[in-house]
Amino acid sequence: MTTQRELAGRVALVAGATRGAGRAMAVELGRAGALVYVTGRTTRERVSEVGRPTETIEQTAELVSAAGGTGIAVPTDHLDPAQVKALTERIDREQGRLDVLVNSVWGGDRLIEFDTKLWDLDLENGLRMFRLGIDTHVITSHYALPLLIRRPGGLVVEVTDGTAAFNRTYRNNLCFDLTKNAPHRIAFGLAAELKEHGGTAVSLTPGFLRSEEMLDHFGVTEENWRDAVAEEPHFAIAESPALIARGLRALAADPAKDRWSGRSLSSGQLAKEYDFTDTDGSRPDCFGYFEEVVFGGKEGGAEDYR
Repeated sequence: MTTQRELAGRVALVAGATRGAGRAMAVELGRAGALVYVTGRTTRERVSEVGRPTETIEQTAELVSAAGGTGIAVPTDHLDPAQVKALTERIDREQGRLDVLVNSVWGGDRLIEFDTKLWDLDLENGLRMFRLGIDTHVITSHYALPLLIRRPGGLVVEVTDGTAAFNRTYRNNLCFDLTKNAPHRIAFGLAAELKEHGGTAVSLTPGFLRSEEMLDHFGVTEENWRDAVAEEPHFAIAESPALIARGLRALAADPAKDRWSGRSLSSGQLAKEYDFTDTDGSRPDCFGYFEEVVFGGKEGGAEDYR
């Protein structure tokens, strides 16, 4: 990756930057020189329903600044319109501009009951997924976009799980399936609405993400993550959060990024397009692996797609 500060002078908001892809994307924007507002519900004083107290927005902001940018942590519940309105008013007051909006709010993995029929689901948990993964994105864009469209070249990134093509395969939980397909349609609609303002909107997904939560699930670390392949063979295609973060950086810095507007993108796709790799020098193509090998029956293994 380039060491240039190609995003110096740009202002970004990463909504949902406490951990995982959101944190990595915020840090990478900082590494490129951006000023980044990072939001979430877990702070050093308060823990969200996700229940992971060791990951806070203050830590993320410090990582952004340590990487070379400016990180500003703002505790925000993106389901509360008043809090989101106050957040965007603060950005306007302090910076007068917004160049990149990343809607990465989620926090609903603990609610998923895979391979469970709709009538057997915990309905409260299913509806909560809609609130966490759809309502938060719509509320945030409603208040942030008037600031973003002041200047042409603004970028909105709807972070989700699975490309639009991959998500044609049922995700084995109706509420999860709907929640993770909605960002594709949000990006498609916002692309149409932003066009006259010179803005770009895309949906973006990582592959099999080695997030903090996923590593904990398998009882491994980033250093020995391959030990988990014995339990879950498909984990061999896993990627670090840095891959999607590097994709966002490249996209944000691309003067011709509007060619992607309205499209569903993946970290692996952007890695090929912009010629970057994951931290280990590989370029995992998660969705190619699943489409051709796992679902398509092609001979081969995950290492053929790295």
